[in-house]
Amino acid sequence: MPPKLVLCVIDAMAPEMLERAVSSGAAPVLERLIERGRYVPACVAAFPSVTPVCAASIVTGVGQDQHRIPAMNWFHREEERYVEYGSSFRAAQRFGIARQLTDTVYNMNRAHLSPDTPTVFESLDDSDVRTAGTTYLMYRGRHRHEPQRDTTLTRVASRLMRHPVMGPRELFYADIFASRRTNCRSGLGMPGVRDRHSGCVSSYMVENDLFDFLLLSLPDNDWYSHKYGPDAQVRSIAQADLQLARVMDAAGGVDDFLDEHAVIAMADHSQAQITGTIALQDELAGLGVLGPTRSSSSSRGEEPRIAVCPSQRAAMVYALHESERDSMRALVELRALDIEGVDLVMWLERDAHDAPREGVISSPEHGELRFAPDGSVQDPRGRRWSMEGALAAIDGAIDDGVLLTPSYPDALARVWSALTCPTSGEVLLSATPGYEFLDWGRQAHLGGGSHGSLHASDSLGALILSGVALPEPEPDQWAIRDIAPLILRHFDAG
Repeated sequence: MPPKLVLCVIDAMAPEMLERAVSSGAAPVLERLIERGRYVPACVAAFPSVTPVCAASIVTGVGQDQHRIPAMNWFHREEERYVEYGSSFRAAQRFGIARQLTDTVYNMNRAHLSPDTPTVFESLDDSDVRTAGTTYLMYRGRHRHEPQRDTTLTRVASRLMRHPVMGPRELFYADIFASRRTNCRSGLGMPGVRDRHSGCVSSYMVENDLFDFLLLSLPDNDWYSHKYGPDAQVRSIAQADLQLARVMDAAGGVDDFLDEHAVIAMADHSQAQITGTIALQDELAGLGVLGPTRSSSSSRGEEPRIAVCPSQRAAMVYALHESERDSMRALVELRALDIEGVDLVMWLERDAHDAPREGVISSPEHGELRFAPDGSVQDPRGRRWSMEGALAAIDGAIDDGVLLTPSYPDALARVWSALTCPTSGEVLLSATPGYEFLDWGRQAHLGGGSHGSLHASDSLGALILSGVALPEPEPDQWAIRDIAPLILRHFDAG
């Protein structure tokens, strides 16, 4: 049996902030992992670089064209409604707290995540590897877990969280699901408490030898950075490091733990400072925007024609009527290009059989770039593309036949995956650095940090690999979708 493996996801951990925390002595465990392993300072997120999309890519190893989780907020065409995973409390109130919790806790895994893309938990469960997970958006596995009702809080929560879920063998999801009784409590997953809960249950699992693979989620760095800005991450990374130390102390300390465990510590994305907002719902109101309910649509007395879905520093727009899909796409594109703070507008052109023909990335300043898979130009990850138009739209250059886009890492593959995702909108938007789209609760992270765009400022996260075999050849550009294959290879599973 290979060494046990811990995948530690420190939400939004920016490479620069990790390096600053290590150099200041605030993150000694992460420093030790870097010393003993391979440090990758630029691991590319999905696009939109928001947590639901990135979490799905991490646990499945594919983009949303396959896993089908398209954004933080999106429009469910078959059910004719918005899906909201938790942009803000006020956004959740607009859509209904019960609906938001049901979509996030239940539907994301059992209905929205494609059944054709197995998670690492499912693949490892099928290979008789003992799986475990702490509170993480993506938890789907082969083991049934009933909701807890052992405290006053969980009894209150059970009025909404009444159904079992399928997860890893050992699952500790806030206080809602717990495969074993412990003294660990999370206050139902309140920010600022979640890391301590993950550290508590993970140390319990180490002490009791309950896993071969553990997904250890430390999400509070993202919350802290949203509130205080990305430059404040040194403090929250230090807090995450304390929980890593707590887990490793359960095995006798860092070195003793690392003698028996491989560790992957990573971010799902990073964050950028926010100084301005975009009210996309207002900007497109003249086209007939569907509100959270039909009665709240912005075009009073008119049938809504588009659904607007802000996801922090990204957004999507859906045409509500198939007969006017192309015309509405063109109208949205033209208007979006004139909105202050919109950096890129993207859409998919289809052939006569409605199959994807080419993607379009349009910049207000630099014009259009059209692209499609299979061509003469190769990106740093080895995928080939045909391109026509303004390469400056993605700040691109071709060097010896290789496409380089440092301002928009892995740009074409990420955009193509987003555009060809069956649940994505007709038009995708990426915000200029410094800007964020107001959510449906009219909330943004002004003065703090946010993420979601195609831009490098919030798309590159830190990655540390210790005790796992690296792929041969090693990628020139690492991406979060490389992690699931590494885990399966470690256990010779899947």
